[in-house]
Amino acid sequence: MDQMPIYMDHQATTPVDERVVAAMLPYFSEQFGNAASRTHAHGRAARVATELGRAQLADLIGIKPEELIFTSGATESDNLAICGVAEARQDEGKHIVTVRTEHRAVLDSCAALERKGWRVTRLDVDEEGLVSPEAIAEALTDETVLLSVMLANNEVGVVQRLGEIGAIARARGVTFHCDAAQGLGYLPFAVEDMHIDLASFSAHKIYGPKGVGALYVRDALQTRGMPAAQMHGGDHERGLRSGTLNVPGIAGFGAAATIMKNEGAPEAARIESLREALKDQLFDAVEEVRLNGAAGPRHPGNLNLSFGYVDGPQLLLELSEIVSLSSGSACSSAVSGPSYVLEAMGVPKDWSAASIRFGLGRQTSADEVQAVADGVIDTVGRLRERSPLWARRASGKPIDW
Repeated sequence: MDQMPIYMDHQATTPVDERVVAAMLPYFSEQFGNAASRTHAHGRAARVATELGRAQLADLIGIKPEELIFTSGATESDNLAICGVAEARQDEGKHIVTVRTEHRAVLDSCAALERKGWRVTRLDVDEEGLVSPEAIAEALTDETVLLSVMLANNEVGVVQRLGEIGAIARARGVTFHCDAAQGLGYLPFAVEDMHIDLASFSAHKIYGPKGVGALYVRDALQTRGMPAAQMHGGDHERGLRSGTLNVPGIAGFGAAATIMKNEGAPEAARIESLREALKDQLFDAVEEVRLNGAAGPRHPGNLNLSFGYVDGPQLLLELSEIVSLSSGSACSSAVSGPSYVLEAMGVPKDWSAASIRFGLGRQTSADEVQAVADGVIDTVGRLRERSPLWARRASGKPIDW
């Protein structure tokens, strides 16, 4: 392969912005101190860097810096929020409510608690991937201590009605957690308006480094001793997450957050326009194409399509020299079988098995969109030429699935 394919998997991860790299570099070798070493200049310099990063990320989210706890990523943040609140509130009740299409970090944390005696309600979504606020209200009981609903789905990009959902949780005294790793900086997100108590973030979804994330914990929860720490060994991060802080990562996270704060809105509009151009070209040129998830609101860079009468893995394989794509969540890629998200939405298996997630991002250009559209149109056409099912359909004969 003479050159790398076009990258269109930005929901899996994003390239680190050059400006972010520049902000991180001094803390690898020149200012290498431990942020917990407060008695000397090297440690204090590291501490200044982490607190700047905390303030920058807090500014993007619209919260107080002291409400941010740094972690290794959104997966750890989800675990800390869910398991930590469950442990802290277990005397009040042992019931958790979430949604079937949540990220595996949420679903697996809930499953782990279920094995320890908690009761978990996993709510269905409609064919567009949306959960009904009315269904949430009905699911909450006097034993419910935690509700977890994500901002934007990592596979199909749909945005949940968090304002309505959060208001229901707040009125019932239920702690509300949101996995907001997807869409931060691109989508409206306000913890006060949405009544969110905890929210998970990851730097590598906003053009920052991998291996660093954060958990927003409302100060009122911290006062009540929530969440209970899940990692022990030094009383770092207000006692909620022990471990030596990733100073270069936090500096990069903060720089990435500032860039998103300043550029996120116009960037989202540009990416959404490119996404719609890609969608229009594919729908105009290819028969039997299905959009998975609500047309809007959704993540501006997400386009999840199913191509009928095509073998999905073969389509990805043949496209791989042109464009880097995925069939769904990177965290579920090792699991065989159809996407659990599409299955929960009621997408038929023959369609979900031929689904592709196009993830557009900061560096995506109009020329790249055109090249990808041309490549998909050509590849789908060639695969269908070899398909007996497509030939049968073209002849007008009935197909028994």
